[in-house]
Amino acid sequence: MRLTVLGAGPAYTDREDSSGAAYLVSTGSTRVLLDLGQGSFPRIFRHLPPAELDAVVVSHLHPDHFIDLVPLRHYLRYEFHPPRRVRVLGPRDLSARLDALWGQPGFAGESLDIDPLGQGTHRIGDLTLQTVRITHSDESYAMRISQADAMPGLVYTGDCAREVEVEPLVRPGDVLLAEAAFGPGPVPAGAMHLDGPAVGRLAAATRPARALLTHLQMGFDPEATVASVRAAYAGPVEFVWPGVSVDL
Repeated sequence: MRLTVLGAGPAYTDREDSSGAAYLVSTGSTRVLLDLGQGSFPRIFRHLPPAELDAVVVSHLHPDHFIDLVPLRHYLRYEFHPPRRVRVLGPRDLSARLDALWGQPGFAGESLDIDPLGQGTHRIGDLTLQTVRITHSDESYAMRISQADAMPGLVYTGDCAREVEVEPLVRPGDVLLAEAAFGPGPVPAGAMHLDGPAVGRLAAATRPARALLTHLQMGFDPEATVASVRAAYAGPVEFVWPGVSVDL
């Protein structure tokens, strides 16, 4: 199983090479995209034709995590004759949000097979996806994706305000992909995100094999953020940026 980072950016940034959250998880036969934020759609083509995705999983309904479903929808509808379709799992209001954005009822459903994500377990090809509800937006999820129950998996926090809510997903030996939006901290009141110390506490409590950091807000130093995680967690810690691939 391999993780390829297509986009790792927050809602806004001054980094010219940044784009919204998008993380490709692939095996020999299954390709799943975790989130598809602004500007990340074109980066899919470096790795596979987007029509060959087995699913896109949307963690929550903030544009930096789902808005590039719009170009994906257009690509599937107009690039192929007959049009193609891709499965999408996401919060219950995802279809309505996309339809309202375009001002057209049924807009999303013309190319996207959207099912509710919910809390629980889903099968996508040879991958198993487990989700838990977390505190961030009205309906937000953290998730663990793996090939088999006994094998290490990837745990993705999505955007999260309380790291303890992710703990039930993480098993010793997993790879933790965690947002650290507010760097070494602290998180401003009401921001509903994690910082490095929170990720360090999560990793120390759950013992993943390594911690990969992402979703850093502009103005925060990556090295100081890594150091703030290492203050609580002794395992490997690093930021991942677009173009990085990690064998899991």
